[in-house]
Amino acid sequence: MRPSPIPLRRAARQILSSSPTIRAAAPALPTARRSLSTSTSTPGSDCTCGNGSSRRPQIQQLPKQQQHQQRSSYHSYDHPSSPAAFTPVEESILSAAYQHVPSHGFTSSALAAGARDAGYLDISPTILPEGAFTLIRYHLVKQREGLAARVSDLFGGEGHVGARPGLSEWEIKARVEAVTWERLLANAQVIGRWQEALAIMAQPSYVPPSLKELALLSDEILFLAGDSSVDPSWYTKRASLSTIYAAAELFMTNDHSPEFMDTRAFLNRRLREVNEVGGVFRNLREWVGFTATAGVNVLRSKGVRI
Repeated sequence: MRPSPIPLRRAARQILSSSPTIRAAAPALPTARRSLSTSTSTPGSDCTCGNGSSRRPQIQQLPKQQQHQQRSSYHSYDHPSSPAAFTPVEESILSAAYQHVPSHGFTSSALAAGARDAGYLDISPTILPEGAFTLIRYHLVKQREGLAARVSDLFGGEGHVGARPGLSEWEIKARVEAVTWERLLANAQVIGRWQEALAIMAQPSYVPPSLKELALLSDEILFLAGDSSVDPSWYTKRASLSTIYAAAELFMTNDHSPEFMDTRAFLNRRLREVNEVGGVFRNLREWVGFTATAGVNVLRSKGVRI
């Protein structure tokens, strides 16, 4: 049974009153007591309690609002952007290596040349565990992150790009085509090496991050185009756009027409086909819903409990 603190306090007072030496030092005790209480009340600090036992440090938790901000993976103007995809050392090596892609491709040779240009040793690219794929991912991430600035100029410097409920469906489709084409044009400077990049991305270990980046790109395109859908079409639009973009990107590697006009025609055809098929499925869904509701009402009129 835990002893009551009241008798202990009385005994302490008696000892203090009986000893002149201890009584002389007694005025310093409240200050030490306050200091101890201050240190023990700090979350996450180690301390030794009065009984000699060591109290476990408490884990300091983030405020709920900050936790929510770190969890947010959707587009929002009210939340900060996600952490940088690359460390400062990786950024310096990859940015320098990217300049060598047209001549060396997405290879370790380009990474070694970039390390030398950045002032590091040739062995420095070994800090990149994914090797040449890191250089490919650098291209994908940087082109996706820079898309917003290019789209703002593309639409006449509107400033507030993103979900805009006032846009009509036709306007959103036109903007989707324009933003997708703008992103495809960003591959023009490395198009001679992009088939090699696609082959690397097709390797089993790199398929998941490649698909993740493709999904992020389709979400970015639809957001910048002004799509504000919150129904199940949110998923179908991104899935269909990812498929179309991947096909157009592969088509572009074999396109030798002026300014890749054949690729743009290919993109327009695929987007138009998806829109037409989407309209057919939407009308079919409405027809099925109307027919099912009418059938239920007929059965209810016949006395069937539904």
